[in-house]
Formats: sequence, C-alpha cells, structure tokens
Amino acid sequence: MKPDISMVPAALAVATEEEVRALDQQDAGLDLSFMPNAGPDDPVVPDLILSVADHVFWVILKSYNSTDQIRLALNDLIALAGGQSRPGSPLLVVPHMSEFGKTLCRHAGISWLDLSGNADIRVERLRVRVEGKPNQFKRMERHTDLFAPRASRLARALLSNPGREFNQRQLVNETGLSAGTISQMVRRYEQAAFIERERDGVSRRIRLSDGDTLLDAWHEAYDFSQHNIRAGHIPARSGREGLSQITGAFTSRGVEYAATGLAAAWLLEPFASFRLVTVYVKQWPDSEVMSELSVRDDPKGANVWFVLPKDEGVFYGSGQTDGTKHVNQVQVYLDLKGQAERSEEAAGELRRRRLNWGNE
Repeated sequence: MKPDISMVPAALAVATEEEVRALDQQDAGLDLSFMPNAGPDDPVVPDLILSVADHVFWVILKSYNSTDQIRLALNDLIALAGGQSRPGSPLLVVPHMSEFGKTLCRHAGISWLDLSGNADIRVERLRVRVEGKPNQFKRMERHTDLFAPRASRLARALLSNPGREFNQRQLVNETGLSAGTISQMVRRYEQAAFIERERDGVSRRIRLSDGDTLLDAWHEAYDFSQHNIRAGHIPARSGREGLSQITGAFTSRGVEYAATGLAAAWLLEPFASFRLVTVYVKQWPDSEVMSELSVRDDPKGANVWFVLPKDEGVFYGSGQTDGTKHVNQVQVYLDLKGQAERSEEAAGELRRRRLNWGNE
C-alpha cells in the first residue's frame, strides 16, 4: 500500500533531492541521492530507493504507524530483501515509530527510521541508533482506528474466545458493531496477521491466529484515563475490606458493576495485596449509595475509583468469583496499565498464567 500523500504533512512527503540533502546535512552529514525505480521483475516496488554513501536502501514509507500498516510494510520489505535484482537493504520509514513497532522490526530483522528523528539501522559496516526524540506527528496516529473504545470490541471478542471460529455476521452480533465496520476491521486484522480467514462455502471462517501480538498492540494503545474516573476514599482497613463493602452495597442497591484492576487481578490470581479498589459502573451510584459507603472526594488519598467506561464493551465476558463481579481477564490486564502499587507485577502474573496464547 502506497502512502496516502494527501494525509501526510509536507515534512513526511519528501519530494525533492534538495529537501533530502537539507535534512541530511542538518542531522547526519550523509550524502543522499536518488536511484532509478525498481525493475519490473522485482517482487515489490519500493516507495523510494536511496544511496547513502556505499549503502543502497529499499524504502517502504508508511503514513501511519498502526500495527497492521507496519506488519504489511515488513512483509513487503522481507520480500524486497530476498528478491531484488540489485543489492540493497530494506528500510521502513514512518512518522514516529511506536515501541511495539520497534519490537516487530527487531524480530523481523528490518531497519527503520522515523521522521521525528529516531532510527535503528543495522546493515553491513553501518550501525545507527537514535532514541528519545518526541513524536512530531501525533495528529496523524491511527491506532485508535483499531483500538478505540468501541472498535476494540472486536479485539476483546477474539481474545476472549481464542479457540472459536466466527463468520462476519457472528462478529457483528457478538460485538454490536456494524457490518461495514467489522468488514473493514477484519481486513486490517488480517493484514496485521492477528487473524486467519478460511473460506467455508459462501462465507469465511475467522479465527484468532496471534493473540499475544494482538494483546501487545492493544495494550500499547490502551489509555485507562479515557474513561470517566471518580476518585474517592472510604473507611476501610484494606483493599479486600473496601471491595467487600462496595460490592455489598452495590448488590443490595441494584447498582450494575464489575471490579477491575488490582482488585479483579487479586480475585483471578491472588498474587499481591492491594489498597486501591477500581470498579466499573454502568451509571453513577446515587447519593444514598455513596452515603452508605461514606465516600468522600479525595483524589490524592483515594482508595477507590468509580469508573464510568467510555464504552460498555468493557463488561463483555464479565464473570464472578466468590460472589464478586469482575470484568474478564483481558480487560483486567489492560486496566492494570493505568494503576500504581504492584500493578505491573500483577499484570505479569496474570499474563503468564492466563493470557499466553502464542500462535493459535
């Protein structure tokens, strides 16, 4: 897929050799020049061929750093590396390389640079590594297409049912997303190698093929703060006592809830004690419930977060342990990213014990 130049700022659409030389002289002092187009027998046509000193680079340029675009580019670059009629090294160029994108490139053995000033280039007699330059193209990021609160229902359904095969109609019913949205996202998931599709009569069976990578990509894009969070304090000697008080009051008052974060991780895998209790609610508890719990606003000393989710998809696959309702293990893992205490250790334990699919 060629980059959509209409959506790329002038800094990304490097159109002239003079612009390349100007950037180069300012940043690295290398002598860059353009090469002729790839030959007709080459398996993939690069977007740009650059000669840098004694090195030739076959460049694939992507306008976005979403996982599906990076995976698509890496497939093309691997084909370039193995099938070009002239010698050269594959190079991926994006506006700003994500941490997960770096991992994908490293595993594929492909060099990359971004137009925010970072690079990891490893070719014969040349090693370039630059890190820490901030993202200059935040307005262009598109990972939210795949992992926005509502769109992420697809990832949640697939990761929660790793051995199940779906057709697109079933995914529409499972997620509540439109047929058009599911069709578009399934296509991108296939490009990213998250899923496999096999024809079954007039329809296609869809199954999760790489749950670990899908969860990693979603985890990097996930932002717990996108939800509406009310931080408060209740009189409780421990997190377990606080959780019991909250769930007891909610159950008796008919408040729909599901615990998440450290409290839910403890229910699933009693790995570590916790102080902060995080609970999703489908609507804010009324004043009587809050009074019964003696909740007071205290963002700094909070031991409870009541969370109204950006999308009710967080409740998908919720379960119950010892009488306490909680979100499913995929959602718990994601929500641990937004918490303190021993959340990182708890997430690691949950991932190791319950969320390690490998290649299905």
